[in-house]
Amino acid sequence: MNQDTEKNTVVSHEETTANKNVQAKKKKPPLTDTKSQANDTKTQAKNTKPQANGAKPQANDTKAQAKNTKPQANGAKSQANDTDTKTQAKNTKPQPNGTKPAKKKTPASKAAAEAEEKPKLRINLHMILLGAIAIIIITCAYKLYKWNKGTPSDYDPNYQTTDFDVEVLDSIIPLAPDKLEGRQDDGVTTILCLGNDPFSLNKGEHGLAEQIAAKSGATVYNASFTGTTIGATQAIYNDGYWMDALSLSYLAEAICTRDFDRVLAAAYCSYDPDFVPNVEMLQNLDMDSVDIICIMYDGIDYINKIPSDDPNDPFSIVAYTGALRSAITKIQETYPFIRIVVMSHTFCHSINDEGNFQNGDRVDLGHGTLSHYLQKELDVTLDCGVSWIDNFYGSINEDNYLDYMTDYIHFNDAGRELLAQRFVDCILPEKAAGEQAE
Repeated sequence: MNQDTEKNTVVSHEETTANKNVQAKKKKPPLTDTKSQANDTKTQAKNTKPQANGAKPQANDTKAQAKNTKPQANGAKSQANDTDTKTQAKNTKPQPNGTKPAKKKTPASKAAAEAEEKPKLRINLHMILLGAIAIIIITCAYKLYKWNKGTPSDYDPNYQTTDFDVEVLDSIIPLAPDKLEGRQDDGVTTILCLGNDPFSLNKGEHGLAEQIAAKSGATVYNASFTGTTIGATQAIYNDGYWMDALSLSYLAEAICTRDFDRVLAAAYCSYDPDFVPNVEMLQNLDMDSVDIICIMYDGIDYINKIPSDDPNDPFSIVAYTGALRSAITKIQETYPFIRIVVMSHTFCHSINDEGNFQNGDRVDLGHGTLSHYLQKELDVTLDCGVSWIDNFYGSINEDNYLDYMTDYIHFNDAGRELLAQRFVDCILPEKAAGEQAE
């Protein structure tokens, strides 16, 4: 017993000594890293809160474990105790005073916590508006730069050309089928030409009417009177102005009424040998056999200063458009089965008091320029529903008139051929195609 007591005393003494050595080593660790770790351990131990059910702090458990540990070499015991203390201190989390230990967070709770901690994305309408304005400004600037830069062009400002693009104003209107009801077709295309110098000055092989006949294969009657106009000079007929009886409105009235006395009397007053034969031809012509009436006057109404129109009377025979409308209306009412075609005047000049040529498309003689008369004529044909061929822009114009005219207003053979071809191409295209095929 005494030996056992002595052994226990020795062991107890050794344990006491070992504990003192451990505490001394804790206070003065040999290395700098060990000091910082020991200080962290003390801090964590002090901050450690009491556990539930009266549990003692883990630091006391560490001391109890150190007491129950068998004595070892001083260095080994110190390292073991330091390692255990570090591990337990790391695993120990400070708790609030008088609360239970915190539960470990699950992955779901961690994710929720992180989501709450992340700042929410806020949409700023002002920034969006500023961004849109910036995009618009940049786009406009780019477009302006691109437009200002332009595109490469092969335009040569020094290049001279005589070719120009001209829009022809043709208005081709076929005859309505109901106008031909009850009329028997004899199989022959018959054309009656009414007008002045373009038809009357040359009635030979190179005449306008003769070339229309040659190019179309039609039977053509020429009832034209040199120097006459569309509009009359007097509103009421006066024998002192007998040329009015041969103007278009009076001539159309004679054709429709079949009363040619006034027209024939005026023809006898003329020195032109063709006037009387032309009137006699009209007297004997069977109008039921006529398929087309072609009307063409040159720019004589413009040169003679016949008013272009009368706003108060659209059928005034002393106005260019009124006389034309009056003549077309009378023929349509009397012979509805006849197709009416109006060929416009071409370019021409007028002559001033000094004898100089004046451009008809630039000089207004009192009632408009030549192109103004052209537009008025087109308006009448559209109102009446008849075909109209534009010779002012489509045939003989300011650019080529020297090739087709002999003077300021009259045509040469090439000019008449050009006009005849235009008529056939516009009104009888099937005849023109057959001629080209041959």
